[in-house]
Amino acid sequence: MSIALADEIRIDSESDIVVARKLVRDTATSLGFGLTDVTRIVTAASELTRNIYIYAGSGIMRCRPVASDARRGVELVFEDKGPGIADISKAMTPGYTTSRGMGMGLPGSKRLMDEMDLKSAVGQGTTVVVRKWLHK
Repeated sequence: MSIALADEIRIDSESDIVVARKLVRDTATSLGFGLTDVTRIVTAASELTRNIYIYAGSGIMRCRPVASDARRGVELVFEDKGPGIADISKAMTPGYTTSRGMGMGLPGSKRLMDEMDLKSAVGQGTTVVVRKWLHK
């Protein structure tokens, strides 16, 4: 996978979610994603950024173009030093929530994107990496 410079946004407030959404929308559009895929990518970014704000209080989001073989796409990394996820398989179950949400953040984001990697340790934080590839 080729490495490109990533844009990074610190997530400390609800307004940072809006900033993150704009960066992701602009990046995905500039890479040539169509409106439907841009909407999917932005929705996943919004859900995962909101998770950082709600569950960890703060963290970062990195957004960068990626390439692998003949594929091009976008990679989003969400990282926090929050409480971590005790049961990842339960957290990935649609409808499961530890807050008042709909429980679609993690499983919904996975469904919207082509790839998802999630690592979490209780008391140490969580890192979620999602990728969407251009399909031509």
